Amino acid sequence: MEKKNIAVIFGGRSSEHEISCMSVVTIAKAIDEQKYNTYLIGITEEGTWLLADSMASIEDGSWRQSKKSAIISPDAKGEMIVGMVEGNTVTNAERVKIDVVFPVLHGMYGEDGTIQGLFEIAGIPYVGCGVLASAAAMDKFYTKLIVDTLNIRQAKYVPVLKNQLTDMDEVVGRVEAELDYPVFVKPSKAGSSKGVSKAEDREGLISALNIAAEHDYKILVEETIFGRELECAVLGHDKTARASGVGEILAAADFYDFDAKYYSGESKTVIGPELPLGVEDEIRKDAVSIFNALDGFGLSRVDFFLENETNEVVFNEINTLPGFTSISMYPMLWDAKGYDIKKLVDTLIEMSGERE
Repeated sequence: MEKKNIAVIFGGRSSEHEISCMSVVTIAKAIDEQKYNTYLIGITEEGTWLLADSMASIEDGSWRQSKKSAIISPDAKGEMIVGMVEGNTVTNAERVKIDVVFPVLHGMYGEDGTIQGLFEIAGIPYVGCGVLASAAAMDKFYTKLIVDTLNIRQAKYVPVLKNQLTDMDEVVGRVEAELDYPVFVKPSKAGSSKGVSKAEDREGLISALNIAAEHDYKILVEETIFGRELECAVLGHDKTARASGVGEILAAADFYDFDAKYYSGESKTVIGPELPLGVEDEIRKDAVSIFNALDGFGLSRVDFFLENETNEVVFNEINTLPGFTSISMYPMLWDAKGYDIKKLVDTLIEMSGERE
């Protein structure tokens, strides 16, 4: 059987650049060498596309000094253009046919539908959600508008635009009229909790709004749900979409922020936690419903709370390209269902050819 060429893209211009560089190591090592020739394309934080020559160069960061360029061509020929970088030019360029792309990109310019649009234009099958689902799920405000139609409970929220912060008193008044402290303030399109703050009072709210505005022009202020943090993985598309079991996050910090997610040894994940009767089934059902409502494809991780006082399930957010680091929930949830990382990665790659 002739091997196919797969381009695995990582890094990117988002605030989650480093997490992508961690996730790609897990995924690239799991790709079946008997079936695929793997090309590792790293996008620097400045937006330069480079060909990484080895896994070791990703692990030590030296891929950023690569002298080879690798760019997906927008021509509808499904090709990658590879050449030598000489100053501001690329020489000795050659074209390589690409059969499938695995974008291991988190956050803006990778998980938001933009690069998925490039793959569509180029006519290359790719892993994961399409343009619409990626864009809608990346934007927490639009996700909420869609979930509002599903009769699934989610945290109450107040949308705020960055340009409205010039009248901070009006914004604060609007938030305080709708929500009680403490509240969470989130950039609408940032990931891995970048720019997210918990505000205990008016002073904290003003500070949190200004922090969030550094990451996005659209901001969400949400009520705080006091409860357990639960996550569910979805795999498939349309009628084939299926949910894993449920995992629980035991955060080291006051909330599961960026450092608690990736750099704290005290944060823990529990696969298959004890839950009240019916809660796991409800979460699994809601996860698939939300995934399909957003036109999801391939994979997503859907996050919920289990409210302390009521034991009600509350939707939090959906991630269309969840982390694949050594401590990430998505691969662990599927491993518990018999999909080790190699089988999971192979399934996702094969599924890319099923997109209509």
